Order: sequence, then C-alpha cells, then structure tokens
Amino acid sequence: MIKYLGSKRQLIPEILDAVKQAAPGARSVLDLFSGTSRVGHALKQAGFQVYANDHNTYAFMLAKCYVETDLEDIENAAKKLIDEFNRLPGKPGYFTQNFCEDARFFHPQNGEKIDAIRDAIEAHALSDELKAVLLVSLMEAADRVDSTCGLQMAYLKQWAPRAKNPLALRLPDVLPRAVQGKGKALCLDANQAAQTVVDVAYLDPPYNQHSYRGNYHIWETLMRWDKPEAYGRARKRVDCKSVKSAFNSKVNFLAAFREVILALKAKSLVVSFNNEGFISRQEMEALLSQKGKVDVRAIDYKRYVGAQIGIYNPKGERVGKARHLYNQEYLYIVTA
Repeated sequence: MIKYLGSKRQLIPEILDAVKQAAPGARSVLDLFSGTSRVGHALKQAGFQVYANDHNTYAFMLAKCYVETDLEDIENAAKKLIDEFNRLPGKPGYFTQNFCEDARFFHPQNGEKIDAIRDAIEAHALSDELKAVLLVSLMEAADRVDSTCGLQMAYLKQWAPRAKNPLALRLPDVLPRAVQGKGKALCLDANQAAQTVVDVAYLDPPYNQHSYRGNYHIWETLMRWDKPEAYGRARKRVDCKSVKSAFNSKVNFLAAFREVILALKAKSLVVSFNNEGFISRQEMEALLSQKGKVDVRAIDYKRYVGAQIGIYNPKGERVGKARHLYNQEYLYIVTA
C-alpha cells in the first residue's frame, strides 16, 4: 500500500484485538476515516463485513479496491489489463507537465507512462470495482518510484534512487469476500457515514492541522483525472485552498468530533488517537464516556518520517532535530 502519514500498519494486531474486545461476536465494522484502508483490509481479512468511509477520492478508491472488491470477481480481468497497460509506451500529458517538469515528484519517463496508463484506464468501459483496482495499481506503482519523503508537500532536491526505476503495475492485494459478507466503500461526510448500522465503529480521525488532501494532492488528481488548475512549487490542486475540514482545526475539532460520536449508530467503538492530538486523553475519555464504558490502551509508537530525519531550512541545511521520536498512541475501547 502507499506511504502514508498516520498509517496504522504496526498497530493492526492491537486494533483487531480491540475490535474483538469491544464487541465479542461482532460481524460488521465501520471504518469511518479509512485513509489507505489498511485497517479495513485487515478487518476484511479477519472475516468482518467492513464499511470504509473517507471524503477524499483517492481514499475512496483505496476502499473500493481493498474493502468492497472481492478477488474472485476481478482477478482474471485485472491481470489481463495490467499486462496490457504495462506494455503501453509513455505519452506526456498533464501529469508529466505538472509533477515531472513544473515539479520533480517523478522522473519524466515515469510521468509519461502514468499519463498513458491513466488515459487508457479512462478510455476502457470498466465496472466501478475493476476500475478502482486498476487505479490503485497505478497509484501504488507511482508511489514506488516517487522522489519524496512520503508527503507531496515537497520533493527531494536530488532524485531518490527509486525514482529512476521503471514504473510497473502489479495486482493489488485484493482479498476474497469476507466470511461475514461483502464490504462497502463510502465517500461521505463523517456525520452521514456515522448513520451506518454496524456492530462496531472504528475511528482514526485527523489529529492536527495538516490536510490529507494537501499532503496527497497528487493521488487526488490522479484518481479524479480532472486536470485541475495547480499552484505553487508542489503544484497542488487549487481546491486545496478551499476544501477545509473542521478536524484539521484545533478550535473546531472537539465540537466536530463530538457531533460524529453522538451520531454513531454503533453501540461499541474503538478510537485511535495520540498524545500529540488536538485534545487530551482526559477530554477524549470524557467525550467517549457519553457512549459507554471506556477502556484505554497506551502504546509507544514511532513518529512520522520527518521527525526521524530532522528539521531543515529552505536551503536544505539541517537546523535542528525533533524533541522526541515516539508518541503515545491511545486505543479507546467503548462498550455500552
């Protein structure tokens, strides 16, 4: 799966255990802020019927691929198309211009290939699920040859060694249908998605001022293929200026999160949050206690890659280091 700030890859076993503790015998789970769908994918693999929601298009496509789509429905067709698209010659277009020439996120040779494959996907008459699988295959192929530290706010001054590797599609790790039933990808406002009736809701909300759309604007554009007006050295989508979330605001976070919590139809909850978030552990416990009994697990968790690298000025000179390299990740388990 793609590199992603806040990925819960290392916490998957703890999260699965927390879901089972929250509602023994549960069959269905809502992943309300699904991101890469890494958690939703693991829940599906564990047999749960999963509903995965995110308001960003790239995250919705990841959920469509990893949660909603079942391997038995698309495997043969996807493999055939991946072979076909891998043989396409590059063709420079919007992607190459914006992200390889005006910026340096990708080597132009790979940008031309991305342009050609993305146009080919759009030209084929594909089912929604098959299209999502191919788009995710392209996103992940591009992620393997980018020249960043993992975020699309900036690119490296010198090409990353991987950036000169040839782009190649692979079949994503699509799972067979879960024992408890077919999953569903949603692209809704969190308050709307909260109305989904499930046994357990898992929430991993944004916890700071950084917008995921801004951090991963290239994936948003690649999935939408709307070729928007772009600005700045990073060639961000112009809508990054206007699309704002209350969850990225310290002033608005608590009220927005309270509204979602109270709207949830699930009786049992698992909430992932950390000690660098907008609200404290005490505030979170007070809020969640309105839904039931709260149990908390605290887990030491390595911080994002930028903290490991250090602090640099615009000239690329290291000017400091992070105060700490680990956070406390909290798993709040709420039972009625």
